[in-house]
Amino acid sequence: MARQDQDLLSPRYRRMFVLVVSLIAVFNFADRAVFAALAQQIKVDLGLTDLDLGILQGLAFAFLYALLGLPIGRLAERTSRVKILAVAITVWSVATMACGVAGGFLHLLLCRVAVGVGESGAQPATASLVGDHFPRDRRASIMGVIMLGSPIGTFLGAAVGSWIAGIWGWRAAFVALGLPGVLVGVLIVLLLREPPRGLVDRLPPSPKPAPDFKAFLKVVLRKKSLLFVILGGSLAGFGMTSISQFLAIFLIRMYDLPVAFGGTLYGVISGVSLGTGLLVGSFGTDWLARQRDERWPAWGAAAGLVIAPPLYWIAFSTESLVLGTILLIVAGSSLLLYYGPTQGLIQNMLEPRMRATGIALFSILYTIFGYGLGPTFVGWLSDRYAAGDYAGPGDYLAQCHDTKAALARAAGGTDYCALAASHGVQAALMTSVSVFFVAALCFLIASRTLREHYYVSGEEA
Repeated sequence: MARQDQDLLSPRYRRMFVLVVSLIAVFNFADRAVFAALAQQIKVDLGLTDLDLGILQGLAFAFLYALLGLPIGRLAERTSRVKILAVAITVWSVATMACGVAGGFLHLLLCRVAVGVGESGAQPATASLVGDHFPRDRRASIMGVIMLGSPIGTFLGAAVGSWIAGIWGWRAAFVALGLPGVLVGVLIVLLLREPPRGLVDRLPPSPKPAPDFKAFLKVVLRKKSLLFVILGGSLAGFGMTSISQFLAIFLIRMYDLPVAFGGTLYGVISGVSLGTGLLVGSFGTDWLARQRDERWPAWGAAAGLVIAPPLYWIAFSTESLVLGTILLIVAGSSLLLYYGPTQGLIQNMLEPRMRATGIALFSILYTIFGYGLGPTFVGWLSDRYAAGDYAGPGDYLAQCHDTKAALARAAGGTDYCALAASHGVQAALMTSVSVFFVAALCFLIASRTLREHYYVSGEEA
């Protein structure tokens, strides 16, 4: 192995690598969280419905993300993943800033599509680089450390975004959260180097091209554990993104909180639960896999997904803000046990030049089920439940989609629109978490053949 390649495995370089890609995760999630935290304020300002919000947070973000995820994953098997990361974060950061000048639904829709285009390149390239820098028994843990950027970014986007919005408005918050991502793109170019494929596995350089997509699909279909891990993680993403994109709205409506406080509380709940779940799920299952049984990553993911729904049902039902906050943190921590092991398992069952494609496939399905269908489904359900619960005059959507007008009409009496809206989002979220049971079953099925499907150095595709 050349000296310059050995340097890429040095503790110093690997620490710097983890730090830089963690910053990518920070601004990846900050740019998502700022929209979720300010969704209620955006709805009021632009006169949107919950379905509109679901589309903006779901389908608009997911459409090109899903469409481009696999081509970018395939590109990451053949070209510089470092360059892909630099371009990706620059694109989505500029698109986030553009959200701040949107004049209506269509303009905001286009900006959200552009955010999805940029973010589609981050996860496959990151996971593939981790697979080249760290051995099998550390990949889930390292992905867990990198993904700690998600709770930090979620808190940053929600808390700082809400604070800025409270002073200068929601438009300024988007500009302020997007700008640092451009600077991180510059850091990537200056500090990171592209490693040889299979570096940590000591694989010799191969003149052969990366396996084609047909060969990749054969591996996925042959390794049923891999297929069910990808499916289980994607279904879990449906419920997780449904909650994350509507939790701030739920808190503001259910407990009648100011937008700034509700957004900050959303950031705290998401940040603590994400951090706890990622660390316990990643390091805990890696340790149990080394010490007890290699199937623990799948078992741990399934356990968390089974525990989460009852906790969420209680949390969404309680009238106590303090108890609700505690239960939401515990439920979210339990739910997130699946995320680190899912990323690690996908890498561990694929050869080095298929790992970016594997993560890209997971990202596509996660995006379709999660960001594409999840928030859109919850937004649609919320409007339907609210319409059924509405006790005021006229039709719910006709009377209540303009929240300012609804508040003015209710100034002297009961605000039927606000009551229906809070009950609608509550019922929609309680419905969406049931999908976690199906996701848990997928991980349990995967565990049955997991040990025989781990990748062994030299294994042919």
